Amino acid sequence: MKRPLILVTNDDGITAPGIRTLVEIAKTLGDVVVVAPDSPQSGMGHAITISGPIRLHPNKQVFEDVEAYECSGTPVDCVKLAKHVVLKDRQPDLCLSGINHGSNASINIIYSGTLSAAMEASLEGIPSIGLSLLDYSHEADFEPCVPFVKTLAEWVLNNGLEEGSLLNVNIPAISRSELKGLRVCRQADARWIEEFTEAEDPRGQKYYWLTGRFSNDDEADDTDIWALENNYISVVPSMHDLTNYRAIKTLKQIEKL
Repeated sequence: MKRPLILVTNDDGITAPGIRTLVEIAKTLGDVVVVAPDSPQSGMGHAITISGPIRLHPNKQVFEDVEAYECSGTPVDCVKLAKHVVLKDRQPDLCLSGINHGSNASINIIYSGTLSAAMEASLEGIPSIGLSLLDYSHEADFEPCVPFVKTLAEWVLNNGLEEGSLLNVNIPAISRSELKGLRVCRQADARWIEEFTEAEDPRGQKYYWLTGRFSNDDEADDTDIWALENNYISVVPSMHDLTNYRAIKTLKQIEKL
């Protein structure tokens, strides 16, 4: 039987440890093509490059036995170039984005380049999964989550996803023995309380550095934050349709104004 075609990308850059782990998992499931940024692109969201050229070069140093390319653009640029330039007439059976260094749970999905890459793939009709480990360290240990990621990727390959849907998967940074398994849940209603540190550069010009803290007042036990705090891998189905369907009925009143 023909092996599935799996597109792998990320936002931490093609040399990040997380994407190496993801490629090794993907290789056991199908034929792999990597298109990833040539430098870190965290927090880029769904940004695309329109004000200048995008460079795309083969990379044979990071993944010797895998077709791989590094891209000067954003994570979404990577998926667009993979679809229309690298793969051309070959439609991937699955897109895996990550494994990100750091959480993309709750509201973080809005800012995440990892999830935006997965979302761009879903827009192209490709079942997609964005994966993140709650450890920002370059030395993060991805090994405990490997069997869970493989199982989830296999499930999506065999069953597909609803059109326009993708999975936002977050993994607690704990040992394999502590991991309780996968938990399908909703995005917690939480947000960032933002602050800006003000300082001056050597020329006396002011600049600002974004800081802040994460605030979660959603204490329900069906959220991704609850799952992560209780040693589960959270699996949140998401989609690009941002319509607030609950508001439509009330807003219909303005049609009569």
